[in-house]
Amino acid sequence: MSDPRSGAHPSPGRRTCAGAHPRHGLDEVIHAPVRFSIVATLAAADKAEFAFVRDTVEVSDSVLSRQVTTLEKAGYVAVTKGYVGKRPRTWLALTEDGRAAFAAHCRALRAIAGGDDSRDDS
Repeated sequence: MSDPRSGAHPSPGRRTCAGAHPRHGLDEVIHAPVRFSIVATLAAADKAEFAFVRDTVEVSDSVLSRQVTTLEKAGYVAVTKGYVGKRPRTWLALTEDGRAAFAAHCRALRAIAGGDDSRDDS
């Protein structure tokens, strides 16, 4: 939803309308399956090496790179490059905004699915 008068577009991942349904709490940046998997992997650690995330999420280098770029532009992932010995390495980490967005997104998913995680469905 953009304002045709200003040319402004809402920020990626931010809600543009208020509503009572929990789907309004979903983050469009995180909601894509590969990005959700990346963010979930990074939520479990302070930082993770690019290759570890790639292998965990089961995607190619190029797919991971494109999705990380989207998450980085949204302010959800920080990318750090360096070396281990003479080998170049890339580390990925969730930012504070990324952790908050992931937590809110998970709350919205739980609310859509029926609420309490501790409920026994058996």
